Amino acid sequence: MLIPLMVAALSAPAVYSTLCPQDSSALHLPARSETIVPERIETMDRNGEVPARKLGGRAREVEGLLVFDGADDGNRQVDPQIAVGGDHVLTATNGGLIVYDKKGQYVLGVHQRAFKNGIDPKLFFDRHNGVFCFDLWVYWDDAKRKPVNISMSETDDPTGAWNTYSVDAPHGVDGGAIGASRQWTGYSFPGGDERTFVLSTQDMKTGKPTKAYHFAGNLGHPVLGQDPAPALYFLKVTSKEFIVNEVVVSSPLDVDVRATNAEPIELYPAWRQIGAAAHGLEFMGSPPQSPQKGTEQLTASGDRRPKNVVLQGGFLWFSHTVNCRGRAAVQWHQIRLDGSIVQSGLMASETSSYIQTSLAVNKRLDVLVGFQETSPDGFISPRVAWRLADDEPGTLRPMVSLGEGQGATDGVSWGDYSGSCIDGDNLLDLWTVQSITGPDGKGDTVIARVPLKE
Repeated sequence: MLIPLMVAALSAPAVYSTLCPQDSSALHLPARSETIVPERIETMDRNGEVPARKLGGRAREVEGLLVFDGADDGNRQVDPQIAVGGDHVLTATNGGLIVYDKKGQYVLGVHQRAFKNGIDPKLFFDRHNGVFCFDLWVYWDDAKRKPVNISMSETDDPTGAWNTYSVDAPHGVDGGAIGASRQWTGYSFPGGDERTFVLSTQDMKTGKPTKAYHFAGNLGHPVLGQDPAPALYFLKVTSKEFIVNEVVVSSPLDVDVRATNAEPIELYPAWRQIGAAAHGLEFMGSPPQSPQKGTEQLTASGDRRPKNVVLQGGFLWFSHTVNCRGRAAVQWHQIRLDGSIVQSGLMASETSSYIQTSLAVNKRLDVLVGFQETSPDGFISPRVAWRLADDEPGTLRPMVSLGEGQGATDGVSWGDYSGSCIDGDNLLDLWTVQSITGPDGKGDTVIARVPLKE
């Protein structure tokens, strides 16, 4: 049964700004909803019950950047992520979570069993609500519910209290993607008929039971809204088009929601397509596996689907890995909400492969692109490049090495992600976490901050 979201009509502008236009013929309501009751923990380490995961640190300067080590206890599939806010740097891998301060000093770390367990973390700081959020996917539970555990902090201190909402995804076949607006937190994943759901961010922050609204199909990659828009955007990337969808609050009743009254109005979240445009890009194929030094073992490069998408300055921004003349390359884009391109850039080499990319954008529209480099003459190594907003469109400044890999991996799989983000406090500095191979070919992580001034 579909259960309505109750929104009080406080004032005309405040309510109407969260709603679809009155022409709602293109709206699609959720297929169903369910109430999710969270599990609350008072501290990240469950008041000391979870053993500390103390890794990383060793802060240093590399070409003017703050660089320090992150987790180094992973296998080939590290899946590193990062979020920054509340004077903390929160990182996540398939081994768990670690908090550092902004100088690169260790604060606290835990295994993911502190958060009901799971793998494939995706992580963000919601600057509008002042909270951290991440997901973990459990596919091995005996009940075959395959829950997605979405955890949100109650404050901007990630070492404190958290609420975890477990949403069943029994037909899921892989970990998904997470995003948020100031109103909604959304998750999309492959597998099954219903592959997208949204939850109320405010409920999750305060630890209330809340509705998970499930939509048929996959709306695309959920966008992290750094702009204060209430709508939650989703981006689909195909071989020919960029398609933009949005989830908004909509009333299926014939009600003038702009009227001011004291009675709550029954409102539902709904989605609609707001843009679709042919991109006309030459390089959009999935990248081939990439070579590495001293072995014939190839490694995974990522894929053309974005691993993170952000809304900043009224535009969507993302990077992805593509096939450029038979070698993995990094491509990045700024697009409008109608799907049309403002600018695109390509980082490609005739000798190296660029893999596993992510992107961050600040309030001035400066851009950071993080990725890794590998080649027949080198091991997998972390890289970063950036541009300032007034640089020539489509260009990045020369890439910076954050370290050099020391060994070859022993299998194809090489983490599905890297992580990049804005500093949620000053909205200027840009951060990234990237994988690097240790002497045994396993995945360690390196964290870097690109300081940018007003």
